[in-house]
Formats: sequence, structure tokens, C-alpha cells
Amino acid sequence: MQDDSPLVRRHEDDGVTTLTLNRPKQFNALSEEMLEALGGELDRLADDAHVRCVVLAAEGRAFCAGHDLKQMRANPDEAYYQQLFARCGAVMQAIVDLPVPVVARVQGIATAAGCQLVASCDLAVAARSARFAVSGINAGLFCSTPAVALSRNVARKRAMEMLFTGEFIDADQARVWGLVNRVADDAALDEALSALTSSICAKSAVAVRTGKAMFHRQLAMPLDEAYAYAGEVMACNMMAEDAGEGIDAFIEKRPPQWRHR
Repeated sequence: MQDDSPLVRRHEDDGVTTLTLNRPKQFNALSEEMLEALGGELDRLADDAHVRCVVLAAEGRAFCAGHDLKQMRANPDEAYYQQLFARCGAVMQAIVDLPVPVVARVQGIATAAGCQLVASCDLAVAARSARFAVSGINAGLFCSTPAVALSRNVARKRAMEMLFTGEFIDADQARVWGLVNRVADDAALDEALSALTSSICAKSAVAVRTGKAMFHRQLAMPLDEAYAYAGEVMACNMMAEDAGEGIDAFIEKRPPQWRHR
């Protein structure tokens, strides 16, 4: 019997859009089809002004076990692999380029490109039982593309240890190392996730969107250029209605009433 359920499910709830990877039997491995489905959803969200925050979740016992190795072995061609990794990189970049914060909701394992997926998100909340690894080295394959995202989240020597050993780290260690923001008991994972997304959605949408774009762009700049760019962005942000309202509310000791939600 053919399974017609979508590879990526989409759910909207008061400004929070949840994208759920839906290949639970394959531990949500990133097949060509999964990458295409996820990339398509991200492209559609990029133009949706009503979205305040995106959650990247997964169905089943695992968050994501990385690339679909069976599919990769069935196509032993260098050009195929280059196209596959380019597509994966484009999806990871689309997460970074999305105008609103993206939060990973992690349960079970997040390995190789699955760990890359977590690292590519702006924020991450993990169940205490979650585990993380860039384990390609165990199969004779250095996790080069996951290393790009991983090295932008954790310190160099910690990233190198994960990449050269392929060993798992637990959720608490991932939090200390900077790969995830918050860790919750498994039964309280959604509660912890909701607390974070609710906090983001309570802020000015203009400020949040401005801030995400600014943050990622300045990372690649020398210090003096970063400060110059940040000053321009902040001056422009000050001219927004929400900034005036937020400052007035602070002075008047009242909750702000954002103009743009």
C-alpha cells in the first residue's frame, strides 16, 4: 500500500509555522525528495508576512539521521553527489536566509546532515534524551558539509573532536557547547519550545526580522565594517513605528502595542 502522506507536513498556529519531517521509518533521512519538499516549504515561507517564527520538527523516534545512504549508494556518480550536496547546502542556506527565526525541535538522534540541520537553525530546543553526532567519519566519509554549520556553532576544537571521532554528545553537552539553546525533559519538550516561540512572537515583527538579517550578515564582516553596518541598520530600525512605540511604552511603564504583527 502506497503511503501518500507528505514528506514535510506544515502546520500554522498563531504566527508559528511548524514544518515536520515525515519519514519516521527512515529516521527522517534527507533523501532527494525530502530535500526538495523541505526546500519548497522554506521558499514559500520566505514570502509569507504572517509568519513570526518557524519550528523545524520531525515525526517519530529520531530528528534526522542525515543523508539517505541507500539512495546515495544506488547512485555512484560524482556529478550526482555534487548535485545532492549542493541541494542540501541550498536548503541549509534557505534556513539562514529565512526572514524569521527558525527553531529546531530535537528528539532522538540528529546525526551528520541531521546535526547540520540543527546547527543551521537559529535556535534549538532538545529533549534530554536527544543525541548529536557528525558520524560520517565512521563510514569513511568526513562530514565536510555538516562541518560548515557545526563550526559556526561550537568552538573549533570541539567541532574537530566531533568530526574526527564521530562520537555522540548528549543534549546537555550540546547545550554547553552551543549547539542547542535549551534542554527539557522529554515530556516537557513542547512546553519548553512553546515558551521560546511565544517569547519571540511577543516581540516586534519588524525588529525580529531586521535583527535576523543583520546578525547573519555582520558575521562575515571585519569588526569596523560590522559596526558601521550595524549602526546603519539600527538607525533605520529606529525610524520604524514599532521602535517609537516600544520606547514610549518603556518610558510610560506600559506594555507596547506593536503596529506590525
